[in-house]
Amino acid sequence: MTRLLTHSDLLALLDPAACLAALADGFRAADDVSVPGQRVRTDLPFPGTATALIPGLLPGVDAYTVKVNAKFPGARPALRGVICLHGGADGELLALLDSATVTAWRTGLAAALGTHALAAPDPAGAAVLGVIGAGAQAELMVRGLRTLRSFAGLTVYDTDAGRAAEFAARHDGQVSASAPEVAADADVVLLATWSRTPLLALADTRPGQHLTTLGADEPGKQELAGGLLRDAHLVVDDRELAASMGALAAAGLPASAADATLGEVLRGERPAAHADGTSTVRSVYAPVGLPWQDLALSWLAFREAERRGVGGTVDLLG
Repeated sequence: MTRLLTHSDLLALLDPAACLAALADGFRAADDVSVPGQRVRTDLPFPGTATALIPGLLPGVDAYTVKVNAKFPGARPALRGVICLHGGADGELLALLDSATVTAWRTGLAAALGTHALAAPDPAGAAVLGVIGAGAQAELMVRGLRTLRSFAGLTVYDTDAGRAAEFAARHDGQVSASAPEVAADADVVLLATWSRTPLLALADTRPGQHLTTLGADEPGKQELAGGLLRDAHLVVDDRELAASMGALAAAGLPASAADATLGEVLRGERPAAHADGTSTVRSVYAPVGLPWQDLALSWLAFREAERRGVGGTVDLLG
């Protein structure tokens, strides 16, 4: 039998703290898997793209994922698709999960994890958090990050002024008039947009500031200018993917331009920008998004659904 997990099911099953722990474990262990994950993308004769991530693998998990997404920027939701969770022993289709929900959670929470690891410590909680792009991924980034550290305030900008106002109201923040205005006010900046032109340049930022950019997850998308990436202490999730389709590719930079991967930082193999106690370096986290992250949260949700009997089941072979 195959378990069907909808958006509502997943919201009932997923817990931010448990997801953050699973993602942290995954970043530390994923490099031990001998089969590399792949992102496959194609344009469509419609106003969108199709993307597949395969295979999602992690040490110690006897299963793998295959994700197929449709990305249509003008739609709500803009991302629709399914994640197939297969058993590793015989390929049994264990579950079908709504990919929009899993993707928002794993992307937003992984970004929160990376931001917390890379931004300068702020024991007093005096920093201001800035958000550019008030969508589902930003929502999970803020929720996750606020479980890891405190902020004195929040400011948000979105091209949809109404959506920015709603986001600000939910998170007790204020609305900014532009992306540079967010960067001027905030100490930590989260970007999650569909932009194909840089929203922030080096001159818009300052030493000691941290920026996490999620928008550059496929060719042609770019949120930060090349000069800013070259100047910053730059951390990615995968060097080769970042150089072929992520932030490095958009800026014409090679894989060697990345100072570290998040896995290397979390394992203590490479330092974060603030490791020497200084605040004179800009830091940037620019992930692409990796297949194993889908498995980390899908496996968590599936096991909890099996335990609690959540979600319908269907016999696809019947």
